[in-house]
Amino acid sequence: MKITKIILGSLLIASFLTSCNNNNDKADGYGNFEATETTISAESNGKLIQFTIEEGQTLKEGAIVGLIDTIQLSLKKEQLVAAKNGISAKSRNVLSQINVLKAQLNTAEISKNRIENLLKSNAGTQKQLDDINGQIDVIKQQIKSVETQNAPIINEIKSINAQIKQLEDQIQKSIITNPVNGTVLVKYAEPNEITSFGRPLYKIADLNIMELRVYVSETQLASIKIGQNVTVKIDAGDTMKDYNGTITWVASEAEFTPKIIQTKEERVNMVYAVKINVKNDGNLKIGMPAEMWISTNKN
Repeated sequence: MKITKIILGSLLIASFLTSCNNNNDKADGYGNFEATETTISAESNGKLIQFTIEEGQTLKEGAIVGLIDTIQLSLKKEQLVAAKNGISAKSRNVLSQINVLKAQLNTAEISKNRIENLLKSNAGTQKQLDDINGQIDVIKQQIKSVETQNAPIINEIKSINAQIKQLEDQIQKSIITNPVNGTVLVKYAEPNEITSFGRPLYKIADLNIMELRVYVSETQLASIKIGQNVTVKIDAGDTMKDYNGTITWVASEAEFTPKIIQTKEERVNMVYAVKINVKNDGNLKIGMPAEMWISTNKN
């Protein structure tokens, strides 16, 4: 009987300890680390003359990492510039004619004013005024005619300027410039390969700040708010390593628990997604599992 009491007492103590562990050692949320991945694609067609990146390399925003062949684009631009210069010469000739006619018009206007003054003092005739008005009308018609001849030339120059700007934009886009700070995750192309518009060249992500996505139940929402500091834990051998994290987003709608989360029974529950930013010390990787602890007293 005494042995039976001892066994029962031991079982009760074990049950109590297990209950304590279940209450105190269970994380408030489970999930995996993510990062915003950006796929950089080619914006021009041609041969990759230069492409100097490697997987795992850290790149700064604005760094030039490659160059696509621009010889054909440059030659086409030279042809357009030469054509523009030839057309501009024609336009200058037309404009010089307009300037001569405008000078004549100015002289005729002065003569008209002089004749009008003479008429007021009865020293001139109406015929003189009619003649000068006729000359002015003729000169104005000549100016309109020349301007009409120059309009197609001006439009052609504008068209060539637009084509030159288009080529300059394509040449600029042939210089592969890294758009964001981050680490190269995957490299899809090699130097001397032929690439085309829209073809992926590499994938990059900023790994300095990792994003942990966890799922919490509705009952936990009251203890969670954006900007709140939490503890994030990852496996580190036989122990857990702690990180400081900040909640940056809480889902506004519930969803079914992802299939990767624990048991089948838990997977049918409705939960809310939460995102936590964690500063990376180099040990955090994309896809790595982690736990969220709201209270730092939980060890």
